[in-house]
Amino acid sequence: MSRTRARVSAPDQACVAAVDLARAAAEELARPGEPGEHLGYEGEGDRIVTHYFACLDRAYRGWRWAVTVTRASRAKKVTVSEAVLLPGSGALLAPEWLPWSERLRPGDLGVGDLLPTAEDDDRLAPGFTETDDDTDRQMVFEYGLGRARVLSAIGRDRAARRWHAGEHGPHTPIAHAAPAQCSTCGFYWLLAGELRLSFGVCANEYAPDDGRVVAADHGCGAHSEAAVLPAPVEQAIPILDDLGYDLMEEETGSVDASASEELGHS
Repeated sequence: MSRTRARVSAPDQACVAAVDLARAAAEELARPGEPGEHLGYEGEGDRIVTHYFACLDRAYRGWRWAVTVTRASRAKKVTVSEAVLLPGSGALLAPEWLPWSERLRPGDLGVGDLLPTAEDDDRLAPGFTETDDDTDRQMVFEYGLGRARVLSAIGRDRAARRWHAGEHGPHTPIAHAAPAQCSTCGFYWLLAGELRLSFGVCANEYAPDDGRVVAADHGCGAHSEAAVLPAPVEQAIPILDDLGYDLMEEETGSVDASASEELGHS
């Protein structure tokens, strides 16, 4: 079996020797003296060589100037094909570009800002898919009075996961130190729909979560059934160690007689 080998041509020596020409081209793009030492060269093809120079600009540390030189077939004169500034190892690079919809973070929206929603946003569903026993949604939809889109099942699931894992969920220091869960608090106002099984709104003006959606297993010290005063601590009965001596009752009569005899002798 014969194997086909790709022919690798040796770098053109005239192009390899054109270091000064490549440096002059780099200095035309940069300021004089910014292209530093010659870092080497690389053969790009027939009579095509790229020379690399260190970049001394403090704003582009780790970058290098790349100048490609070439010459025509049977020509002796070498010319510059292109000169660019390329990042090297350890170069400071800008982060990968992302569209605005992926760069946006919670809290970025300010006064007057508009956040358009895509037509195929999977968090939303057509308004007529909403079901509620308290309202005739079909009649509202036919008259064009309902919402164009409502929260989809995917949107509800994402919101529930985000809320439960956030600062108003059960995995926070204030929830761990709470006397009881929000689900047993009188200030816990249940949400409507399917989310009422796991979430509600805090209606206690003194609570840190007032007016916010909280998980049913969240909690804080402003629970409606929290004790006003701590339970009194029982005073322990003093313990008398009587193992080292014997208790004896005092005889009052004998003591008085002894005292009288001592007074008479004196």
